[in-house]
Amino acid sequence: MGTDLDSGITLEELQLAARNHGMPLEGLRYDVTPVGMHYLLIHFDIPETDAATWTVEVAGKVRTPLSLSVGDLEERPAVTARITMECAGNGRARLTPRPISQPWLQEAVGTAEWTGTPLAPILEEASLDRDAVELVFTGADHGIQGDIEQDYERSLSVADAMRGEVLLAYAVNGRPLPPQHGAPVRLLVPGWYGMTSVKWLRRVTAVAEPFTGYQQWAYGVRQSEDDPGTPVTRIEPRALMVPPGFPDFMARTRTIDAGPVELIGRAWSGFGGIERVDVSDDGGASWSQASLGAVPESAFAWRSWSFAWDAREGDRQLVCRATDTTGRTQPIDQPWNFHGLANNLVQRVPVVVRRP
Repeated sequence: MGTDLDSGITLEELQLAARNHGMPLEGLRYDVTPVGMHYLLIHFDIPETDAATWTVEVAGKVRTPLSLSVGDLEERPAVTARITMECAGNGRARLTPRPISQPWLQEAVGTAEWTGTPLAPILEEASLDRDAVELVFTGADHGIQGDIEQDYERSLSVADAMRGEVLLAYAVNGRPLPPQHGAPVRLLVPGWYGMTSVKWLRRVTAVAEPFTGYQQWAYGVRQSEDDPGTPVTRIEPRALMVPPGFPDFMARTRTIDAGPVELIGRAWSGFGGIERVDVSDDGGASWSQASLGAVPESAFAWRSWSFAWDAREGDRQLVCRATDTTGRTQPIDQPWNFHGLANNLVQRVPVVVRRP
């Protein structure tokens, strides 16, 4: 089931944390996250790739199999979209008992400008058979998880794969994809948690039965290992703030002078736009509404917010909470689940407010 955070991180978790990284919360200042600050999760290894010889195969239940080079994809109509991506395990390490896996706190997020070509016209060109129900996306990263040797694979229903915003991406922030972000081609599914956007994409296979591979099963909200669970799909609403003041090196507790302070941050949801952000300086006992920035041009990008805080002397706990246009809001106390997935518990920032 896991261990409490106070009982110490495992060596295996430390290895994962050294390979992967979150976005420093100062990165919330940027509309577009610099690639080096964008969160990163690699399941197995970064595979060796060569853009000059790379192809994406479209096969299975199709009438016209395709083999597309990177050049073929770049010659097709291109779309550049600002998209917020978040790991499904974001916040896992703050659950008690702690699920054992990549120990994310709350920084597994980033917003980049991704460039690629829409997937739907490619599927139309391949001409799916009538009995095709899902598309399986296979990456080049290979390893063992759950005692199963596997390529990293995930699927989407035909309807979800045909959505206009789904891309085969080959560039980010105006440059070719770097190796760690899936070069030379990756799937990009806006609004869904990051596990869906398969990196180092090699194959798209139309199948007549729902895909039951390990990665499809593993990303489910379940209460035990044997619980069939509920599949994780779209990103739950979340707000994060740039921690104000300056930090203690180890504890990261903030110190700030009393007086007017502008709190700033970002909020996002895969289910709809952000309707409001509320802020508390007493741990959530009382709330005030923040001001929202302009509605982003992309429906899948985070929205800025700000709050004029009158910082009074003493120990404070800042909390922020997002609500989207569907009415979904962040919980104050997060229900626990076995793998710590889709955890959108509110952010809490301890602050010592001192006399100026």
